[in-house]
Amino acid sequence: MDSTSSLSRKTEELGGLSKKTQYMVETALLVAVTIIMGNTFLGTIPTPLLKVSIVTVPVALASMLIGPVAGIICGLAFGINSFIGALNGSSGLLSTLFNINPFGVFVTAVVARFLDAAVTSFVYKLIHKGKLKTASYYITGALMPLLNTAFFMGSLCLFFFNTEFVQGLAANYNATTPMAFVIGMVGVQATIEAVVGCVLGGTLAMVLSKALHRG
Repeated sequence: MDSTSSLSRKTEELGGLSKKTQYMVETALLVAVTIIMGNTFLGTIPTPLLKVSIVTVPVALASMLIGPVAGIICGLAFGINSFIGALNGSSGLLSTLFNINPFGVFVTAVVARFLDAAVTSFVYKLIHKGKLKTASYYITGALMPLLNTAFFMGSLCLFFFNTEFVQGLAANYNATTPMAFVIGMVGVQATIEAVVGCVLGGTLAMVLSKALHRG
């Protein structure tokens, strides 16, 4: 009887370890996908007028399929990758702004992505039940890129709107206020990214949740 109980406990412990390992592997996989997409053409969908970013899709998938902490980790990976781009000069806009205010760029690149993942994960957890269960996948898929734009551009305006460089950009859109600047610069792109995130992220999350038997 004791040996049976001991075997049962060991089985449960192994099962718990297996779940932890699975959680770490899945999170690491989506972190890797996020970084790869952030550094290659895989993270964009080219259109005749602009390039639509889909880097927020794996972040949204992590939040929905693994959990809020995994989503936040992927969001931080996205942000840190952008910040590294500012440091090494591969990110034109952030690299230029880094020379003006490094702390402002850190908030814009990293903190904004952390907040995006955290808020979106919270919203998903809140609405993923009852009649909104199916809709929650598509809402989250759209919300992740929308909040990414909102937090990123909000931080950029907070730290840099009155700088000579950003005022030069704002002049191209005849924008005299931060809101007008944001709408003029990324309004169309943000809308398209939200639609793509909704369809692509939402559909992938729903299909994978069923395939992986996630609630």
